[in-house]
Amino acid sequence: MARFAIVLAGCGVYDGSEIYEATATMLAIDSRKHEYVCFSIDKPMMHVVDHAVGQPAQHQTRNVLIESARLARGKISNLTDYDPADFDALVFPGGFGVAKNLCSYAVDGADCDIDPLVQKAILDTHAAGKVLGALCISPALIVRAFKDTDIKPKVTAGKDSDLEAAIPLMGGIHEACDVDKACVDDANRIVTSPAYLSATCISEAFASADAMTQAVLKLLEVSDG
Repeated sequence: MARFAIVLAGCGVYDGSEIYEATATMLAIDSRKHEYVCFSIDKPMMHVVDHAVGQPAQHQTRNVLIESARLARGKISNLTDYDPADFDALVFPGGFGVAKNLCSYAVDGADCDIDPLVQKAILDTHAAGKVLGALCISPALIVRAFKDTDIKPKVTAGKDSDLEAAIPLMGGIHEACDVDKACVDDANRIVTSPAYLSATCISEAFASADAMTQAVLKLLEVSDG
């Protein structure tokens, strides 16, 4: 049985983790009889978005870890407690919270900063020979984590031309990928899939999460269920 660490960035597509992508990732893992543990970071969100109107909510502040706990049904761990030795893979669903709370890509593009704890988790996972997975906008996070290193992650940006252009500027390599397929960087043990950067419906988002999960398990040489 493989153990996955899933990093959440809040709860909601516009200011947190994309709910369908996160749920699809959990389902893809669980349906294959593998295990996952959800993690997040304990810090204020960049801002709170009123999802009914798609605009920032005035005079509201929320915490990334507390909001992520909603999505994890209360079973959430602080990323400070993450140890790659306890897991086989570290995966990131998408959502604008990844680009707002885990890094500053939503504001700064290719010049973005990354949360130090998130970067440490990614680099430590890679150094331990474990697998990294990312959906939707999260490949930006993976590439940014390796900026100024000798590692050049190969990832996909789906149909997002801005992210496709930013990836090489941050030191990565872009590869086109269909929504129901996964881009696999065998050398660096990184798996990415477009999800809602290409998906037009929930079933396509699930197909993306499923393809990522299947490819991660293949790299781990673990049964696909």
